[in-house]
Amino acid sequence: MNSLKAVPVFLLLSSFLSFSSPRTVHAQTQERIQIDSSSSSTPFPHFWEQTFGSGRAILSLRQSYRDDLDTVKQATDFKSIRFHGIFDDEVGLYDPDRRAINFAQTAGQKGAASDDNSAYNFTYIDQIYDGLLAHHVEPYVELSFMPYKMSSNPNARHPFWYHPNVAPPKSYDDWDTMISAFALHLIARYGIDEVAKWKFEVWNEPNLDFWGGSPRQATYWELYDHTARALKAVSPRLQVGGPATAQAAWVGDFLAHIKQANVPADFVSTHVYANDTAKDVLHTDEDVPRDQMVYRAVKMVHEEIEHSPYPHMPLIFSEYNASYANEPNVTDSPFMGPWLANTIRLCDGLTESMDYWSFSDVFEEQGIVRTPFYGGYGLIATDGIPKPALNVFRALHKLGTRRIALDSDSALATRTAAGNLVIALWDYAPPYGTGPHYTMPSGPAAPAKDFTLTLKHVTPNANVQIWRIDDNHGNVLKAFNAMGRPPGDLTPQQVARLKAAGAMAPAEHAHLTGGKLHITVPAHGLAVLVIAK
Repeated sequence: MNSLKAVPVFLLLSSFLSFSSPRTVHAQTQERIQIDSSSSSTPFPHFWEQTFGSGRAILSLRQSYRDDLDTVKQATDFKSIRFHGIFDDEVGLYDPDRRAINFAQTAGQKGAASDDNSAYNFTYIDQIYDGLLAHHVEPYVELSFMPYKMSSNPNARHPFWYHPNVAPPKSYDDWDTMISAFALHLIARYGIDEVAKWKFEVWNEPNLDFWGGSPRQATYWELYDHTARALKAVSPRLQVGGPATAQAAWVGDFLAHIKQANVPADFVSTHVYANDTAKDVLHTDEDVPRDQMVYRAVKMVHEEIEHSPYPHMPLIFSEYNASYANEPNVTDSPFMGPWLANTIRLCDGLTESMDYWSFSDVFEEQGIVRTPFYGGYGLIATDGIPKPALNVFRALHKLGTRRIALDSDSALATRTAAGNLVIALWDYAPPYGTGPHYTMPSGPAAPAKDFTLTLKHVTPNANVQIWRIDDNHGNVLKAFNAMGRPPGDLTPQQVARLKAAGAMAPAEHAHLTGGKLHITVPAHGLAVLVIAK
């Protein structure tokens, strides 16, 4: 995750969060859309819900983490999870001093365990990966960070609350041996057919302060080369890639490097956030709006790959979100509905997977959470309280697997395998401010959008289910405001009330009239329509 996100602003928020009732909309925009349900369509894989990010590896042993994992799995049926820190000392994999101690203790003892003198301890790693698989989720294995006793600089501590070490290894022989032992252990425990499905990504954002090598790019190439070759030496079926950079950086350079050095790669990965700047991502002086930045970055990298020596290399954006900062008006709010739907509309066909950061606010990069709504990255706030973003993912999961082309920047039309028509409609507007407090505008809200749908090749009076997320539907912040925005820890009774308030709003029921439907969507609102075959 981008280290720019490491500002502990939520520590100051508990007494400042606010939420006001939606204001009267004084004008509405009109949009007329025609959809032929039998027209040609293109594949629409749900690339936005295949993988999610999460807090660091050790957090996956917590029950709260696993409870949230189950909730998001049920909502999206996602396949894999990515987190930092599988090699961090708190996971306990690497300790060369253990070898000498245990060997001395077991020398001459009959029946001593064969690995008692190993430098590696897989106890927590097994519990971490066993736990994911037991919850029907595969690991997306980010290979980070540096074990303290392998580091070339033990003082190279990242400022995250848990202070991972980010230096290169003092010995690449030791690093290679550890990578080989790690891969061999996973294959022995889970089988090559299972582990061959996982992605192994070398490090995290080496173009920022997550990598202490100097110069950063050249020393990262060295790390990547050693790691990729060590993994492929264990099994050529293991999938390895990088460079996992922030701000969509280095992909072209990475592909040129692996070509020149003849180093294996099965995919490329990079990251972007919607409030990254054009200067950092696109290397221009444009003012790119929040609803366009992720698309612009994805398109740029997609084109870099097309013009590289590997034009068909799979592309994974292994981190993205609407904000890298703590912005309650963004990640905690219904704003996420239109933003995510529009991002999906634009990025379809340009990337194999976009991995939302993150699935849960069981998360400690900035310290221990003190209030549930501080602009965290997760779909679920602390205490298992669902945010509007979780409901957004629930609704968009209903979209079909074939996309029907539309001339609209506020709609997606899809068809399911069963023949149902599923349409997403939204009214995008910028967030209600970008500061650390949840606020509503002082003036009139942005206008609502009035859609008139004309549907062809459907039953003229077909039943319609309408799932909404907006200021008044599936929005826990409204209840939090009514509760007086209690600071700090919530009581069990308050948690129960907020969980109920944040649940997905029941579907509205309507029907077509002569193949037509009129529907109004408020600013920051998303509506997903399921029209029976």
